[in-house]
This record gives sequence, C-alpha cells and structure tokens, in this order.
Amino acid sequence: MATLKDIGTELGLSTATVSRALNGFPEVNAKTRDKVRKTADKLGYRPNRSAQRLVTGRSGMVGMIVKIRPDLSADQTFVEILTGLTAALAKRDTDLVLAVDQDPDPVAAYKRMLERDMLDGFILNAPVPQDPRVDFLTQAGVPFVMHGQCRNDAAYPFYSIDNQGVSAEAVGMLTALGHKRIALLNGDPGHAYAADRLAGFAAAMRSADLRVPVAFMAGAAPSESFGYAQALAMLAGQHGTPPTAFVCASTLIAAGVMQAVEDRGLRVPDDVSVIAHDDALPQTRAINFSPALTVTRAPLRDACAPLANHLIDHINGTPARALQTLLRAELIRRGSTGPVPSGGEMPWPST
Repeated sequence: MATLKDIGTELGLSTATVSRALNGFPEVNAKTRDKVRKTADKLGYRPNRSAQRLVTGRSGMVGMIVKIRPDLSADQTFVEILTGLTAALAKRDTDLVLAVDQDPDPVAAYKRMLERDMLDGFILNAPVPQDPRVDFLTQAGVPFVMHGQCRNDAAYPFYSIDNQGVSAEAVGMLTALGHKRIALLNGDPGHAYAADRLAGFAAAMRSADLRVPVAFMAGAAPSESFGYAQALAMLAGQHGTPPTAFVCASTLIAAGVMQAVEDRGLRVPDDVSVIAHDDALPQTRAINFSPALTVTRAPLRDACAPLANHLIDHINGTPARALQTLLRAELIRRGSTGPVPSGGEMPWPST
C-alpha cells in the first residue's frame, strides 16, 4: 500500500505538504490539493483513520439521521439518496454513518451522535419549516448541509430546488392553456418543501386573479391512494364545480389522479389536465404514463454530489454562504396537459 512518502516522491513534495493537502489544510492551494488527491488515488493510498484524527481532529465520517414513520416505512426516495451520497462522499475519502430515529424530539438523535464524538458533520434531509436542527447544530458549532431549505435568508450550506417556482411554473402553464379551476395535491404539509409549494401555488393563483376553494388544496405523504381519493372526491363535485387541472407534488400522486379521472369516465387531457413534479425515480417514470406525464423535473440523484461536496468543503473551512445552491426545475411538456375543455370558463362556485 502506498505511503505519504510515496506520494511526495511522485510529486516532488514533502511528506508534510502531502499530509496537509490530503487533510484539506487551507495553506495548501487548491491546485496542489487536487494533484495530491489524484496521485493518492492512482497509487492506491488509504489513510490511517486513527492517525489522521490525531493530526486533524477529524474522523473522516459524517452522519445522516433518517426519520422512520410509526409503521416503520421510509420514503421511497431514501435508497436513491443513500446510494448516491455514499458514492459521492467516497470520492472525498469520507464515510457516511446512517442512523434511524423515531424520537419525537427532533434533535435528540443528534445529541446522542455528538456525545460519541465520532462525526465531522451532518447531512440534514426532510427539513421542516424553521427546522430546530439548524439552531441546535449551529449553536454546537457542528458543520452541516441541508437537502432543501427551511427558512428564508439561510445562513447554512444547502442544495435545493426552487419549490415555490415549481408550483408557480405549473400554474403558469395551466393558466396559459385557459384553466381556471386548478387543484393542488401537495406533499406532507409538515415538510418545508410542501409549505413552499403551497405558497408558490397560492401566489401564482392570486397573480392570475383566480380563487381557490380550500378543499382544492390538500396535502399528505405522497401516495397513489392519496391522489386517487382526493381527485375522485373533487371530480365527483363533492367540493363544488370540479377542477379542470391538477398540480401534483409527485408522480405517485399523479398516478392516483389519472386513475380517478378514468374511473369517472373522463379522459386526460381532453377533460382534465395533470402535471406533477418528477424526482426521476425508476419506479414511477413519467414518460411511461398514458398519456406521458407533463412534469417539472429535478432528479434526486443530481443532489448527491453537491450535498457531499458542500459539506466536505464547509468542514474544510469554506464559508456557508458560498455553499448554497438553489436550482429551477426543468419544465417538460408532454401529453397529460392540454387546453381547458368546453365549459372551462365557468365561474368558481361560491365557498
């Protein structure tokens, strides 16, 4: 196995410089650090974790704590994110320590992990509005990166899509097609992304001078059954004049909506238009819907490398505000959206 001396001999550097480069010390410039890491990979160098921690105070490990629902199920996106993060962190010579949590106290699991003094930082997922984990870790001086955002003017590293923009773009496309009665089937209202999508939807509808009955804005953990039950009730007129279009927080919800449309003897998009947000999960490919599903698209796997790099760079001293990424989702028009059907200009029912 290669040693620090072998890497130094290869590059004409001292062993001390090689060590500092591999450990991310800022006095070694970025070009040299990159050359040292590439040479270390080429020679098959693997650091001694115990020795590394004595020198740097770092373990080479970061944590992610995942909330498990009472039925012991996890979100279907979990495996996609876990696989991608593990691979991305490995490229930065860092290991991911995973823990699951059912404690009602949102910071209890983080306290336990920190007491063991084994992690350099955390990746936070599934943020809630004004997430208490942010204040706890900030006050503890522990580096972290968040997948998503939980507050305006964030002072921490994050990678997120513009969730308000996701809803606004969907509404804009539908109103351009003449739709006025538009329903939002959102994600779990306890999550920050769902709160942002609701805010974006409501603002876009107000901007178009359109009223939205309260019953046309529903949220729950994304599932086909949720989409089906909500759409069936709305299309049956249980909440007044039915919507002519649905904005769905996920392709799973959209699948339920499209089944409800069919069961009501209606057709997509002739009678009802459907647009969803697509995380590009293999289980529910939007292109395979019939008709193919119009989506705002932002693959979850694309978040893994930025999250890993933001965290490691922050641990190495890069300021938080230099490690904030907010992306617009891509709008892909397919066959599930079309012009408002005949009668679509009818006024809203009174509420």
